[in-house]
Formats: sequence, structure tokens, C-alpha cells
Amino acid sequence: MPSPSQRALLPRSAPAASGMSSRSIAALLDRLDGRSVECHSLMVVRHGHVVAEGWWAPYSAGRPHLLYSLTKSFTSVAVGLAIADGLLALDDRVVDVLPDHVPAGVCEQGRRITVHHLLSMTAGHRDDSLAEAWELEPGDLVKGFLRVPFPEPEGTRHAYDNPTTFVLARMVERVTGRGLPELLDERLFGPMGVDHAEWDRVASGAAFGFHGLHLTTEAVAAFGELLLRGGLWGDRRLVPREWVELATRRHIATQQVEGWSESLDTLCGYGYQFWMSQHGYRGDGAFGQLCVVVPSHDLVVAVTAAATEGAQILDPIWECLISGVDRADSARDDEILAERLRRLSFAPVPGSAAPQRGVTAKVDASAGASPLPGGTTVTVDPVDGGWLLRVGPALDVEAGHGAWRESSPLGRPVVAAGAWQGDTFVADLFVITTPHRVRLVVDAGAGTAVATWNIVPLTGPDLAVHVRSPLMTRPDVA
Repeated sequence: MPSPSQRALLPRSAPAASGMSSRSIAALLDRLDGRSVECHSLMVVRHGHVVAEGWWAPYSAGRPHLLYSLTKSFTSVAVGLAIADGLLALDDRVVDVLPDHVPAGVCEQGRRITVHHLLSMTAGHRDDSLAEAWELEPGDLVKGFLRVPFPEPEGTRHAYDNPTTFVLARMVERVTGRGLPELLDERLFGPMGVDHAEWDRVASGAAFGFHGLHLTTEAVAAFGELLLRGGLWGDRRLVPREWVELATRRHIATQQVEGWSESLDTLCGYGYQFWMSQHGYRGDGAFGQLCVVVPSHDLVVAVTAAATEGAQILDPIWECLISGVDRADSARDDEILAERLRRLSFAPVPGSAAPQRGVTAKVDASAGASPLPGGTTVTVDPVDGGWLLRVGPALDVEAGHGAWRESSPLGRPVVAAGAWQGDTFVADLFVITTPHRVRLVVDAGAGTAVATWNIVPLTGPDLAVHVRSPLMTRPDVA
């Protein structure tokens, strides 16, 4: 449940009261556990009521979580608002709306790219153009996008192409005169009661649009419920029904991309910055950030996670939850599920506190993708039943023993716990507003430290970048 300081966005009910099987939700948890899927939160909404919610501590209800490309679906809504206001149209061309971002000698196809092509990711690229566009124009991704060759005719082939959403965000900002975050705060988040939307930005200060939004799990679920209601929030229309229906229907076929999941959901088609699914549709971000909307069952599922593939979560949702619709279990089953959800947690690092024992070591980064540069000095000092981890000249992180301890060394919170295991100190450092955490292993005997990510962030491995606030970077995001 939300903390007393949090205002609930959605009403609550027991699963049985909303016609949802609590055993099916428990089966979903079992399936995820059985597949060793790392979930951070889960919220199930049926008939407009939250029937199940849980956070794996140290993740918690009030904490926003990085959504990666689920952000794109919110940008789609911003486009819909600009179109509803008569400021933008589906056949408006990039070159007309953003003439100052058009490269000299832009090709004819580049001149023809419209809002529709961007929304459906059918501009004519065969794969994601982000890395090449950044390389061509480090200071102007719109211009770089238009410079990347278009080997396919526009409108004929879908390719997951991050810059399309970046360009849409800049077009919305140009025609509305508002920044994307400010526009969505005013028109969407504010009226819904969401007061904790955070955005990562590129070096110029602009929001990515295709990535970088941080929201609480309930805010994601509420967004799904808004879509399920056709853009209505209570008795207030926030998004035109026509836009919700247009954005969340299939506009183009999709194909398997090498390295992606083999899930059937990958092949269900693409809307306007929404993926079609085996059941309903979804907003989908890297590593399992999901807003799943199933209109036929009046069902919304919101998930945050650190999964290697979205299919690791989607398949269990279909296998377990769909069969639990319109099948109420006993009040005792509901209570058992609620208690299980309350107890979800990652285990703090096991081992001893080894009072008064400290160590200093140097980072060995030879394994690659290290969160810390090789040669960085790491000092472990015992403090108040835990430790102060001094990492290099500027990063001081507090770690508890048998309990989580929070600090914000460079502006963004890090939640950590550690322990001594013989002659080795081990700590888990959760970059708690993201799917990512670092395991730090310090060998006191050898004087060496090794740091590894659970999953390397798409914006690069440097830990300091991800704990700095606000996060401003120019990543190669897939």
C-alpha cells in the first residue's frame, strides 16, 4: 500500500472482489522465481482496482524507477495532445517543423519523413540508427538521424529506431512551446496526481523522449488504466479517445531482430510507440519495464525489473494471469497472497560485521564493463554498525549490515548492504531509481577490489554517471 505521505492514484480491493484469482498471481510469482527473473515491483489492476502489489526490498512503493523505452509511450501521448490541439498533424514533415535541424543536402526521403513515419518507426532504416546518428552529429541528433541513409522506402518496414522518438519530442516542443516534461506534467501527470516524474536528459538539457523517464510503479499502472479507459481519468478527459485507439492499434508488422527475445510478442506488430501483444498491447522498456494493457479482460499489469529479456516476464503473465481472470479464490487465499507480497525482498549480503575491521584496496577492472575505473582506491571503514565505502575521491556510500542503508553521494540515492565473508568484504550497491546495482568484492589479503553490474546500464558502465543528479549523458541506447 502507499505510505501515508503518498496519495493513492488507484483504489484497492482484494483479488476476489475484482474477479481475479489470487492463486494465479501467486503462480506468476512462482514462475518468475523458478526462472530466476529479477523483479523489482509488480502491480495488477482489475476493473480499475489494484488487487495485488509488491516491491522487492530495498525497492519500495514511493520510489520512482527508470522506465527505459517505456518512456516512448508517454511521448506518444504528448504527440497526441499536440495533434488534438491542432498544432501538429500525422502528415507534418520533420523538415517543415524543425527546419533549423535539417542537414545540408538532406536526401529526398529524409524530406518526406512525417510524424506518422516517426511514430510507427517506419522512416526507412533497417535497424536502430542511434549510434550512427550520434557519431555523425554529436550535438544534434535530429540532424544526425536525417543524415543516416534510408535503405528502405518510408512507411514499408518497421525497425526499432530510438531517434524517431527523440525527433518527435523535439517536434512537440517546437509546436507547443513547452518542454516535453513540462507539457506532460501540465496535461497528464498533474491531473492524474502523479507528482514524482523525473527525466534523464542529454547534454543540452533536453529530455531524451525515447528513454529516461522515472515513475513509481503505481504511476505506470495508472497510465495503463488511463489508456484502458480511453483517455479518461475519473470524469476528466486527459487524452482524446481517438488518439488512444489510434496509438494502441497495429500500424506495421514487426520482425525478429537478432539478439532480441524469440517471444511471440515481438512479432505482434507495432502501433504509435506501443507494442502489440498476444493479449492487448504494452509499453515496453529494456530489462522488463512493462505497462501491459489487456482491454478484453479489463486488466493492467505494471512491472519493473532487471530481466535479460522481456519475454521472461510476459510469457508468465500470459500463462498465469489470463487464466485467473473471472475466477475468484477464497478470502484466505487472498490473505496468503497479500502476506507474500508484503515480504518480498532481496537478501542482504550474508556474513559477519567484523567490528572495527577496515580495508583499503585498488580496483581491478580487467574483466571489462567495470562500474569503476581500474586503479580506483576503495576504502572500507566501519561506521555505526555498518560501513562507509569510500570509492575514489568523490563517491562515499553508506552500507548497512543485515539491513539496507541509504546515501546520496552525488545526488541520486544508493541503497547498500554488506558483510565480511572470511577475508573478503562483499557489498551490494543498488542504484535504487534504476534496474541496476553493483556488487563490490574486496579481497583484503590481495588488496584488490572487483566491481560488477547485475546488468550493465545501456547508458554505459560508469557508476558515477548513474548516481549523479540530474543524469545528463549522451548514450548509445539500444
